[in-house]
Amino acid sequence: DTINEKFDNPKEGILHHNEGVDVLPANLELSAMDFALVNAMSRETTLRTYLNEIKADYDYILIDCMPSLSMITLNALSAADSVIIPVQAQYLPAKGMSQLIQTVMRKYINPNLKIEGVLLTLVDNRTNLAKTTLSVLEENYGNAFKIFKTHIPIAVKTAETTLKGKSIYSYASNSKVAKAYEDFTNEV
Repeated sequence: DTINEKFDNPKEGILHHNEGVDVLPANLELSAMDFALVNAMSRETTLRTYLNEIKADYDYILIDCMPSLSMITLNALSAADSVIIPVQAQYLPAKGMSQLIQTVMRKYINPNLKIEGVLLTLVDNRTNLAKTTLSVLEENYGNAFKIFKTHIPIAVKTAETTLKGKSIYSYASNSKVAKAYEDFTNEV
């Protein structure tokens, strides 16, 4: 309801964490938002309108989206100043990135959108697939976009954080995933 047309209390639903990070979590009702936005006026800028209500209170606002070209994703791309493109260390997600970048993001939704770079995620460095995916990304996109040096490894600890309702830093601060995210933050 927070992103809906009424902004009676734009901060309703925002959770505050001890780490100094606020989160506005999604729930199943968000999936209905795609249908509601289809016929809405200014449907591509609904999220931007909402964020304009709260952005003065934040240094950064991160929007996490599903890897699809839904109305919610289009809203996020419309509202964003820049984007980091996470790509799983697999062939098909890397291939699909091209369509997202060339077709939608820059041409139609937000011509001022800056692409910060590509972040390789769910990396298992023991496999040739991860190395091949990195090679394909560097070969096809390395001249156009930054490919971040930091790679986020695949780890059970990451899935456990969701079950525990904690961040990787409060749940497993010494894990390789926490270290990778810290390194990535410093790289950005």
